[in-house]
Amino acid sequence: MCDSVSTEGVSLGRDFFARSVHEVAPDLIGVTLLVDGVGGPIVEVEAYDQHDPASHGFRGRTARNAAMFGPPGHAYVYRSYGIHWCLNLVCEAEGTAAAVLVRALEPAHGLDRMRERRGTQNSRLLCAGQGRLCQALAVSREHDGLALDRAPFELRADTFSREVSAATRIGITRAAELPWRYALVGSPYLSRAVPRA
Repeated sequence: MCDSVSTEGVSLGRDFFARSVHEVAPDLIGVTLLVDGVGGPIVEVEAYDQHDPASHGFRGRTARNAAMFGPPGHAYVYRSYGIHWCLNLVCEAEGTAAAVLVRALEPAHGLDRMRERRGTQNSRLLCAGQGRLCQALAVSREHDGLALDRAPFELRADTFSREVSAATRIGITRAAELPWRYALVGSPYLSRAVPRA
């Protein structure tokens, strides 16, 4: 567990992501993610690096995962099991396959649009899980490779203390023991609760 404080209202630039994915991932907890003005504070993420057998980039670059090898501060979007989209934020140097999967956020901006897209009034079910999140924010393959510091994306850090907990990642079979999932302790908007230390 760690306590961290971010800087109020600062828009995150690409240099924020030009660091180890394992530094960026916990620092993203509490950052507000907006797509065309819709979104809220990130409450759960997972880190994937180039040496990770669970990572899409582990076996090398392909047409599908090319954005993951791109410059830091860009989006990598892929479809999981042919069902739903997943949004990843690319980190580290260009040519290095490292990204943070955004698993959940607290719905705070554009709630009416989220509810319409998701077909539910239950705020807990709007963005808890990467598929729900992408549906609520209307993220799709057309966002793949786009810069995170330009429209339609906006990432803003806010000032508040938060307790971040690390846990094992979800839904993978390789390197499943690694504690590379980070979540806001006590948030009701997580895709799955994390144990308290």
